[in-house]
Amino acid sequence: MSYLNITKLDTTSAGFDQQLKKLLAWNETDDRDIHQRVLAIIADVRKQGDKAVIACTNRFDHRNITQADELELSAATLKSAWEKLPVDQAQALQTAAGRISAYAEQQKLQSWQYTEADGTVLGQKITALDRVGLYVPGGKAAYPSSVLMNAIPAKVAGVGELIMVVPAPQGETNELVLAAAFLAGVDRVFTIGGAQAIAALAYGTETIPAVAKIVGPGNIYVATAKKLVFGQVGIDMIAGPSEILIICDGKTNPDWIAMDLFSQAEHDENAQAILISDDGAYLDAVEQSINKLLPEMERAGIIKASLSTRGALIKVSNLDKAVEIANIIAPEHLELSVEDPEALAKNIRHAGAIFMGRYTAEALGDYCAGPNHVLPTSSTARFSSPLGVYDFQKRSSLINCSQKGADALGKTASILAHGESLTAHARSAEYRIKAGKR
Repeated sequence: MSYLNITKLDTTSAGFDQQLKKLLAWNETDDRDIHQRVLAIIADVRKQGDKAVIACTNRFDHRNITQADELELSAATLKSAWEKLPVDQAQALQTAAGRISAYAEQQKLQSWQYTEADGTVLGQKITALDRVGLYVPGGKAAYPSSVLMNAIPAKVAGVGELIMVVPAPQGETNELVLAAAFLAGVDRVFTIGGAQAIAALAYGTETIPAVAKIVGPGNIYVATAKKLVFGQVGIDMIAGPSEILIICDGKTNPDWIAMDLFSQAEHDENAQAILISDDGAYLDAVEQSINKLLPEMERAGIIKASLSTRGALIKVSNLDKAVEIANIIAPEHLELSVEDPEALAKNIRHAGAIFMGRYTAEALGDYCAGPNHVLPTSSTARFSSPLGVYDFQKRSSLINCSQKGADALGKTASILAHGESLTAHARSAEYRIKAGKR
């Protein structure tokens, strides 16, 4: 393979800010043709239900389904997939599931309330969503880790029913994905995908129940459908290409860092992998490692395309400047491969997940560390957070006024309501005042 040409930037160079902005730019403008096609599929599913889902499945996944019940996998099928797994895969899934569950248990929101001096009680009631839909990519893509990461927090939250959809091109399913669904406690699995699956989960059909929220990754059709059904149902996020940003002080084995960059670049050509260091010679050493190790990679072509078009090696004057750049980038994954990661982490404000120290490879977070690998991308870590138990819980406010409280609050509400010319609001509050205005 030919020498890889990766972008090199220096924060002291003129025009650095514009160069960084150009590097980070990701054009996610909606493709109007795809938008219209997805709208048509959604409308068809809303109108014709199972019939439309079957037609789309036969067309796009090259299947020959005649009845809707053929789309659902039995509980026995999921159990069988689990029981047939090789011992090492079963143990790995169990280890990952246990760690994800233990971490999720720490995230559960609890109901609370307090009583004011006059006896009025205020609080917040936490309830789990009734039913959630989980989209899992199928075909060439097989991500049992995503099944665990999306399903386990939902179950820990107490979601009543978890419905999984996964396309099965030409009727083929992935045993590891089905085994993960069994282990995670998925309740029902339908072998459908694409925009039709999202529409079915959002609006329901004769066979597929409507859900309250849809989570999980998918292609551009799935992402577009999630955008369009949002409001009818909740969604987790619209994820962009995978990202990794590494800050290194020049003392980590350059081969390790090169492979960490590869770990995200191999996802697809649009993934972004960036290394920041205050040691120029070290950046050169990592570049040498990249070119040395790249030919060994199974996805060398994808990695090369990713690093050539969206990757970068950035030289900074010091690690404080590296932190400043990291907060601008707001990456999905941030590795702090330095001597004192805690010191740097104190000043990191925007990152989906922070991997601390030389021995914490981002790949551990993808599979089995415990924290969720569903993370905000495309700088949305500025305002968004990793998927967690809290995404499957909702909050209701509790207000229980005592007679004395209603008297005091009623007077305040009356004044404000009259100020807004909302007479009925005012009268409603005034009826509860002791000397009630009539």
